[in-house]
Amino acid sequence: MSRTDKTPPKSETTRQAILEAAQRQFYERGYDGASVRQIARDVPIDPAMIMRYFGSKEGLFAAAVVIDLKLPDPDTIPRDAAGTALVAHFLNQWEGERSAIGLPILLRSAASNQDATDKIHAVFAKQVAPTVAGLTKADDADARAGLIVSQLFGLALCRYILKLPPVVGMTQDEIIAKIGPVVQDHLWRA
Repeated sequence: MSRTDKTPPKSETTRQAILEAAQRQFYERGYDGASVRQIARDVPIDPAMIMRYFGSKEGLFAAAVVIDLKLPDPDTIPRDAAGTALVAHFLNQWEGERSAIGLPILLRSAASNQDATDKIHAVFAKQVAPTVAGLTKADDADARAGLIVSQLFGLALCRYILKLPPVVGMTQDEIIAKIGPVVQDHLWRA
């Protein structure tokens, strides 16, 4: 019997359900706190099915936490507003309609898991550093990108993981107004 409707095959539906349960567990508990058994209970399926689809907890983590920051082309960002544009972009990544659950998962997991740390390094090297280099054209663009990421990840840690009340209580506009000039300074100060 051929499939003529638009319903995804059962295997794809199961795979997607596993990924969604894994994202919730990794988000709430970090890599070390999440368990394959709990993820399987959340779906619900036999834990062996997770191994069938993803091979291991590490394979599941790699599939569940895919980060595309969707950074704008550096040539489209006005130089005099680049700091505020980057802060606004990251806030939209974390809080917007299509908020990226993967970033908080990585932040929560990176301190204790090498796979998460490696993913952050890859996102930095392949996405953030080239964007900053395109903006500054400076010889020390990687150092500038590192300082920018330290600001943004510090903000994310305090706002989304630790939920520090004064930082959580700020509006996006307030954060952009306060952090944007700092990021701008990292981009342009000699």
